[in-house]
Amino acid sequence: MKQPIKNVVLVHGAFADGSGWEDVANILNKDGYTVAVVQHPETSYAGREIHEGGDRQTVRTGGSGGPQLRRGRHCEAGNHPKVVALVYIAAFALDTGESCAAIEQAVPPATTGIKSTDDGHFYIDPAVFHADFAADLPEAKAAFMAESQVLISADSFTHKVTSPARRTKPTC
Repeated sequence: MKQPIKNVVLVHGAFADGSGWEDVANILNKDGYTVAVVQHPETSYAGREIHEGGDRQTVRTGGSGGPQLRRGRHCEAGNHPKVVALVYIAAFALDTGESCAAIEQAVPPATTGIKSTDDGHFYIDPAVFHADFAADLPEAKAAFMAESQVLISADSFTHKVTSPARRTKPTC
């Protein structure tokens, strides 16, 4: 009998960090899963095939944490041989040659609150963060998240996926 996969890697989305997975990680830990919460930079993901699950077979879970787009890292990092399945939560599953910037042009904007810095990074205007990114959270928590949000580089949105793992791995 095949043993169930009990290792989960949780990957945060744009403008957030891994702390947004705390409640999910607690539930999974309580249910006997080994959980890794990724803290990665919001810069470029070109050429990365990262695997944070050690030498165990892993289910890789990526979510945006709001209406923003998931970038290609989940699509391609899932190619690691120890990753056996992918879970997308509120996320775009990019295909070969697609980037979030291209996908984003085909849909109505999720927010008009994205602002840029002088050095080519983006953030969500704190004045609209709660309504546009964290509407399901208490106001105080959303305010803190707005203040602690992770700046994201333009390259993260424009990087084109070359080898989407969802084409070869079970995905939901």
